Amino acid sequence: MKQVFNGMTLKTFMAFSFAMMVHTILLAQDGGNTETGSAEKTTSVTRTETTTSEWYTSPWVWVIGIAVFVLLLVALLRGNGSDRTAAGRTDKVTVTKTTSSDIV
Repeated sequence: MKQVFNGMTLKTFMAFSFAMMVHTILLAQDGGNTETGSAEKTTSVTRTETTTSEWYTSPWVWVIGIAVFVLLLVALLRGNGSDRTAAGRTDKVTVTKTTSSDIV
């Protein structure tokens, strides 16, 4: 049991050390703005960015699309409304009678 614990401790220490090293390297890449007062060369970068969006990324397009879909679904499921009026309704009734006799 002690060997397993020692092995896990070493693996944990190595993983922690690797994570700290990666974190330090990533922080070192953050150039930042240093104000040390020395004669360092400063550069100014102007960036112009144009963004284009597709028509299907707008939320109002999805809302209108869903509304049209629901209306179409309701219209298709409802069927022809003129057949369902009270004057034009016809019901079909089937009556089945069974008779038996005990004639001997």
